[in-house]
Amino acid sequence: MITNRVERTQLALQISNLDALVLNPGPSLVYTSGLHFHLMERPVLIIFTKNQKPVIILPELEQQKLVDLPYIIQGFPYGENPDEWQQAFNNAISQLGLSDKLIGMEPRSLRMLEYGYLQAAARGAKFLDAGDVISSMRLVKDAEEVNAMRSAVRIAQIALQKTLPLIKIGMIEKEIASELTLQLLRSGSEPELAFSPIVSGGLNGANPHATPGLRQLQAGDLLVIDWGAVVDGYVSDLTRTFAIGSVDLEYQKIHQITQEANAAGRAAGKPGEPCANVDITAREVIIKAGYGEYFTHRTGHGIGLEGHEEPFMRGDNMQILQPGMTYTVEPGIYLPGRNGVRIEDDMVITETGSESLSDLPRELIVIG
Repeated sequence: MITNRVERTQLALQISNLDALVLNPGPSLVYTSGLHFHLMERPVLIIFTKNQKPVIILPELEQQKLVDLPYIIQGFPYGENPDEWQQAFNNAISQLGLSDKLIGMEPRSLRMLEYGYLQAAARGAKFLDAGDVISSMRLVKDAEEVNAMRSAVRIAQIALQKTLPLIKIGMIEKEIASELTLQLLRSGSEPELAFSPIVSGGLNGANPHATPGLRQLQAGDLLVIDWGAVVDGYVSDLTRTFAIGSVDLEYQKIHQITQEANAAGRAAGKPGEPCANVDITAREVIIKAGYGEYFTHRTGHGIGLEGHEEPFMRGDNMQILQPGMTYTVEPGIYLPGRNGVRIEDDMVITETGSESLSDLPRELIVIG
C-alpha cells in the first residue's frame, strides 16, 4: 500500500505544475511515506519529485526508520550541531536540482524551521500551496482506512460506555475527561489521541470547543461529551449530550431538535450530491424550530488521519461527495450562559448512500 502511495504522489506531481512536493512531520508525511516522525527541535523533511526517488532530510538518530522500507528513499542525515543542518538541506536540494523550480508545500503544516532551511538551499525556487494535491489523494478512503476508522469508533463507544456509570453530580469536568481518556487507552486506542476529550456541563456546554475545567456538574445540566479514539493513525470523532438529573423542558426540546437535525444530516449524504446539502439539510431543521442563530458552526468536517480534514460540510461547499469519503455530522444548539447540545456521528459515503460508523443511542439519556 505504501509503495502505491509513493507512486501516486509522483503521479500527482506529474499532472500538476509542480516540480517537487515537500512535507514535514504530520499526517500527510505518514500517508505518503509510511514514516512516523514527531515535530521537534530538529528539522525533518521529505521531498518528492516527478521522476526521482524520494529524499528525506533527518537527524542521524532517526536513520533506522529508513531500514526495510518497501521502496527506495535516500536519506540526508545530519548530526547534533545546528551549524551543520543547512548543509544537509543544500546537498538534498542540489542533488534534486530544485533551485529555480516550483516547490509545493502544505501551508497549514510546514513550519518556519524547515521552510527557512529550504529557502536558503533552493535559491530562486517558488513555493506554492500544494494543499489540493495532497487532499485529493487523501480524500477518498480505501477499505483498509475505513476499517481502521470503524475500529476507532468501536473503541470510542466502548470507552464512553465504561465512563458513563462513573459520572455523578458534583464531579468536575476534568475528572470526567481524565477518566474517559484512561478508558480510551484501556479499550485499545493509540496513546496519541487526535484531540483531548471535550467535557462541558451547563453553561460551558454553550461553548462548542470548551476546555474541561473545574466546574462541578449540577442537577439540571446538559453534559456535552466530544471524544474519539485512534487506530493505525485513523481517528474517530463523536459527540453525545446527556442530562444530569431532570432538565428543563426547553433543554429537552433543543436536544430533540438537534437529534432530528443529526438524522437529517446523516440521511442527506449521498454520492453525487454536494457537501453543502448535508449542512443545509441539517441546518434547516434547526432554523425551522426557531434556533438557527444558535447553531454557530458548520455541520461537519472530514476525518481520517486528522480530526479535521477535507471534505467540509458547509452550506457553500459544492464539492461532490464520492464513495469512500468520510466525515462527521454534528449539528448543535448553543444557548449562551445556559446550556448546549451537540450530537455527532462519523459517516462514510457508500455506492448507494451513506453509512454511520457510530451507533450509540442519540436520545437524551439521564445520568448522574
